[in-house]
Amino acid sequence: MKVLMVNGSPHEKGCTNAALSVIADTLREEGVESEIFWIGNKPLTGCVACLHCAKTGKCVYDDSVNRFREKAAEADAFVFGSPVHYAAAAGSMASFMDRAFYSESAGNGGKAFRHKPAACIVSARRAGTTAALEQLFKYPMIQQMPVISSGYWNMVHGSKPEDIFKDEEGIWILKTLARNMAYFLKCLDAGKAAGICPPPVTAKPKTDFVR
Repeated sequence: MKVLMVNGSPHEKGCTNAALSVIADTLREEGVESEIFWIGNKPLTGCVACLHCAKTGKCVYDDSVNRFREKAAEADAFVFGSPVHYAAAAGSMASFMDRAFYSESAGNGGKAFRHKPAACIVSARRAGTTAALEQLFKYPMIQQMPVISSGYWNMVHGSKPEDIFKDEEGIWILKTLARNMAYFLKCLDAGKAAGICPPPVTAKPKTDFVR
């Protein structure tokens, strides 16, 4: 079992990475492997709706989005993490998520994501966390991914990486989230061993509200 975690911060070793590292340590204690994937700090353009991905299976912009999707195919679960910028996910993370999820859906039918559990976390100095979480959670919810929760909203606070460890409740949230993720993955494994399969994929009718 492997959880692929995305660090959506422009700072590779910032607060978001520290938060993901807490989750990684707890997952390891539960016998679950993990990897932190950094999206980088180079400019990431948003989706331009060119549909190149539908023809080739890859995004037309060959950057960290395509590298992530290669890893995503082999992952069993995901954690998407972002700092809070202006009460929202970081701009580069929003572009990353738009392109990663759209290109996977259009180019691969969503196979790398569908029915795999996912969680989202945010880090902030002070406020804007719940708005950023709502933004991030919309991505797994549209790809039939079970959403893993904790005992409070998945957030941690601090200005510097070392600060988040002073947020005792935030650290508890991250550890509880990791244990819940490990539990869910083990349940999925037990289900597969018992012959329980995911539901079949059915065609989605698209309703046009313009009459």
